[in-house]
Amino acid sequence: MTLRFNYRAVSPHVYQAMVNLQKADSASSIDPVLRELIKIRVSQINGCSFCLDMHAKDLLKLGDYQDHILLLNVWREAPLYSGRERAALELAEAVTRISEQGVSEAVYKRVREHYDENEYMELILAVNTINSWNRIAISTGMFPGCFS
Repeated sequence: MTLRFNYRAVSPHVYQAMVNLQKADSASSIDPVLRELIKIRVSQINGCSFCLDMHAKDLLKLGDYQDHILLLNVWREAPLYSGRERAALELAEAVTRISEQGVSEAVYKRVREHYDENEYMELILAVNTINSWNRIAISTGMFPGCFS
């Protein structure tokens, strides 16, 4: 595998815009473990190996979450996810696949059982941020270790 180009060097203003978006996401009230689960699940859906590798490792730095990572692709069938995590993951999937069926009223209501309006928007920000990173990584040919 070869990196197409280093977008950070070619377009520092684009990189800085993404860093600012990431800072806004990181400053939200979303639990860091949940934020990493969202990043991993969205990266699985989008097929972004660079982000999947990075965020799985980041989650492991937060504690013993190996089972959460291993079962994330089948979170609906795995009992270890809380109701709040399930709601956030369902929203993350709906927003990531928004062109397929939008965010249904049923999904919205399930999410709102666990999150207020501000938290809902913070979840949307988290999902949009990782979707943007995924699209940059995939489009420029990034892969685990490409900057090593």
